[in-house]
Amino acid sequence: MEGSDAAEAGISQVPDLEPALEAILMVVDEPVAEVTLAQVLERPTGEVGAALRGLSAEYTAAGRGFDLREVAGGWRFYTRAECAPLVERFVRDGQAARLTQAALETLAVVAYRQPVSRARVAAIRGVSSDGVIRTLTARGLVEEAGTDPESQAVLYRTTSYFLERLGLRSLDELPELAPFLPDDMEILEEKQ
Repeated sequence: MEGSDAAEAGISQVPDLEPALEAILMVVDEPVAEVTLAQVLERPTGEVGAALRGLSAEYTAAGRGFDLREVAGGWRFYTRAECAPLVERFVRDGQAARLTQAALETLAVVAYRQPVSRARVAAIRGVSSDGVIRTLTARGLVEEAGTDPESQAVLYRTTSYFLERLGLRSLDELPELAPFLPDDMEILEEKQ
């Protein structure tokens, strides 16, 4: 059957063994046993093992930036040792991106008022903070902390990653805000 005839008949084309192995191994986060790969691909275990060893040797011979290694009873892709410092720098620099002024303000409100709703953050800052809270959540600095029993609004709090990044053991180590607040802050609080 030709390729288009096979597609029309509802028969999917099965990729060759090596590309199929690469596709599966590209998405795993722990080593996968040869027998598991053989079962998924419906191929003999010996054939899968030989293909894996061949791919590993091919990547090494080509000097690729990654290795295919057999470890812990399975196979997985790893960064080649000489490329590891570059990957580390890439990951570290990506996480070191600075926060915007809006993100810093929002993070401060969450840190000092937690658990706090988006509406309360917006009321304190005077502008909507929905997008900023999504960004802070995506960066792992804030997380959901349940819901407000009265309004059913989602509440947010800082994470242990937030404490780690600031070098704090607990929220008790946050500096006092009193010296930075206006003298009439209590009156402003009562109005909100």
